[in-house]
Amino acid sequence: MAKTAIAYKEKMKEISVLSLICSCLYPETRKNLMGDFEDMDIKPINKRASGQAFEVILKPTSPVSDAAHCVTTPPKKDISLEDIQKKLEAAEDRRRSQEAQVLRALAEKREHERDVLLKAMEENSNFSRMAEEKLQQKMEQIEENRMAYLASMMDRLQERERRAQEVRRNKELREEVTA
Repeated sequence: MAKTAIAYKEKMKEISVLSLICSCLYPETRKNLMGDFEDMDIKPINKRASGQAFEVILKPTSPVSDAAHCVTTPPKKDISLEDIQKKLEAAEDRRRSQEAQVLRALAEKREHERDVLLKAMEENSNFSRMAEEKLQQKMEQIEENRMAYLASMMDRLQERERRAQEVRRNKELREEVTA
């Protein structure tokens, strides 16, 4: 476990390819980068199922390094009443502009919704009209088929009736001939 912690610390000290290229161009950057890793302490933790675990502890910075990182704040400049009013007017203009832009977007959205609704209503009416026409044609076809069926049934009945009359006549003629 200690070997893996040392290996991890060594890996942390290695620099990326980009840093290596930059260090060739700017050697002082590499010195600063390596100095950052010297303030680090790595302790191995119990092995996990997913691999090794480490605790990285950063050592407290020394008082000498605090002076190097101290940044002075820029002095405040005096703001006049006119500057404040100009900033407020600019903010008000931005607010109005943004409000107008939002209203334009809402108007465009409403117009789009209206167009979509009109198109949907038109398609619905077209569909209804087409469905009604289809239904009308189907009803006409059914009526024609029914009439044709009834006509064929009437023809068959009439043909049967004619045949029955002929048979009766032939029977009567036979009875007259035999009598």
